[in-house]
Amino acid sequence: MQHKVIDARDVVIRFAGDSGDGMQLTGSLFADISAIYGNSLATFPDYPAEIRAPHGTVSGVSGFQVHIGSGEVNTPGDLCDMLIAMNPAALKANAKWCKRHAMILVDEDSFEDSLLRKAGFTTDNPFVELGVEDRTLIVAPITTMTKESLKDSGMDIKSILKCKNMFTLGIACYIFNRPLEPIYAYLEKKFSKKHPEVIEPNRKVLRDGLNYAANVQAIPNTYTIEPVKSARKGTYRNITGNQAVAWGLLAASEKSGLPLFCGSYPITPATAILEELAIHKSLGAKTLQAEDEIAGICTAIGASFAGNLAVTTTSGPGLSLKSEALGLAVMAELPLVVVDVQRGGPSTGLPTKTEQTDLNQALYGRNGECPIPVLCAHSPANCFFAAFMASKIALEHMTPVLLLSEGFIGNGSEPWLIPSMKDYPEIRPPFVSGVLAEGEKFHPFERDPETFVPKWALPGQKGYEHRVGGLEKTPAGVLSTDPQNHAMMVHDRAEKVARIAADIPDLKIQGPGTGKLLVVGWGGTYGHLASATHDLREEGFDVSYTHFDYINPLPKNTVDVFSLFEKVLVCELNSGQFADYLRSRFPQYVFHKFNKIQGQPFLVEELKDAIKKEL
Repeated sequence: MQHKVIDARDVVIRFAGDSGDGMQLTGSLFADISAIYGNSLATFPDYPAEIRAPHGTVSGVSGFQVHIGSGEVNTPGDLCDMLIAMNPAALKANAKWCKRHAMILVDEDSFEDSLLRKAGFTTDNPFVELGVEDRTLIVAPITTMTKESLKDSGMDIKSILKCKNMFTLGIACYIFNRPLEPIYAYLEKKFSKKHPEVIEPNRKVLRDGLNYAANVQAIPNTYTIEPVKSARKGTYRNITGNQAVAWGLLAASEKSGLPLFCGSYPITPATAILEELAIHKSLGAKTLQAEDEIAGICTAIGASFAGNLAVTTTSGPGLSLKSEALGLAVMAELPLVVVDVQRGGPSTGLPTKTEQTDLNQALYGRNGECPIPVLCAHSPANCFFAAFMASKIALEHMTPVLLLSEGFIGNGSEPWLIPSMKDYPEIRPPFVSGVLAEGEKFHPFERDPETFVPKWALPGQKGYEHRVGGLEKTPAGVLSTDPQNHAMMVHDRAEKVARIAADIPDLKIQGPGTGKLLVVGWGGTYGHLASATHDLREEGFDVSYTHFDYINPLPKNTVDVFSLFEKVLVCELNSGQFADYLRSRFPQYVFHKFNKIQGQPFLVEELKDAIKKEL
């Protein structure tokens, strides 16, 4: 077979296997070395929803998709150029995601009769049964080769089998011309202190996987994906959305001069934010793993009262439990950042799958008139800026803020240009200052006439003592059930949130500034929608796109943008919550919907089809 080296603009690789096969680590390492090499990329970890599903079953398959390119990459890709399936179940679950020309690498040793039946195959030829026999099939004895590679390592058989993913990674590195040195550095860093004995065996099996691929005749082509030439200069690193949220909060702590406190209860897929913050005690971060969701937010409210940048992190079910305490933070007018990394629901729902179904809860999920600013992140790297801005708004406007992320971008990753903090604005909380004159009283809910923001007085400041709690008060801080006072305070709290619009950027339009169709998105659908609308414009279609990072309040020019187009199509991963919200705010416009509720992100091709139908 004649070997070719192909220059490719971009490729998509999907790693899949049992939960214990190390596919998340393998995919992450492949993404990291691609970022170091200089490629643009996007990743999509796809975890099983079941806890320890039976070995070899489709429900237990764990996947990790990586899209790398020499140009702009906005999505993890619809279909893959290469599928690596460590067992029959992984092949069955993921064969549908293969392109017509895709390569499929499988571990021949795992395709025994019992595992074929457990995966649900009814014949002895899974490739024919799935209709993928025309793909480039690489049937490699990965388990056998791994055992042979490490037979003299002194490791027990269980430990040896855990190295199959490194053999597989070596094959992938050969096919896509990835350097091995960054993986060596990772092994040194991870194992040098506690388990130095496993470093060399992993290095060896990685090299042997690459050498096997270089000598086997089943691989017709290898691919070269050049580094991005148009990237902004600076230092990049591959970052997940959850990491970026944590670092954005740390940056806000630095810019505000306030210590950071995070009180949270672990919940998929938000736990990694709490774990990341716990690493950074040297930066002044304090973390508390509370006994439940209610305790998590209540400790954060206490920390806010004491003068901290206070944060709590959660997902949809946890946000439900936090709703009463959120009302307390609104009534007490204390700054607080609540991060909701959305997942499929309701109830426990789909813990490891992504959706945008918490928007209504974020906007309305509290008793009484209880307005809260709502922001959303649109990509893993953007999570840094979104967390910073959520903190800035909370601290400067004395309000809890809800930041919506999603499992897709929280667990996914992309290259991130490490910013210089001098380029980020200062955060100036409205602290009280000076000493009160004799006989002068502090009025804790008196407001700035322009922003409607009250002052922030900390415990221990002489003369600034005041009541806090959930009962209604007058501007002077006196408990009150007076009807007119209550009406005024409800109005003032809502006006405070509405006037935040002065501090958020206007909407921007991608494509023609006026025309037949405006596509609207919010949150983590950004990359797919930007790609779909860009492709359609390249094909000659009259379509524009705008994306909302700020939900409440909406950008000041929202009405102006809508008025420029004949039709508006709102695309979101729910049943139409944002479209309904826009209808309630702007009843003069008709908002068409395209929705998906499958626990999976959009595909670019399905978006293009939906947009064409509207055109």
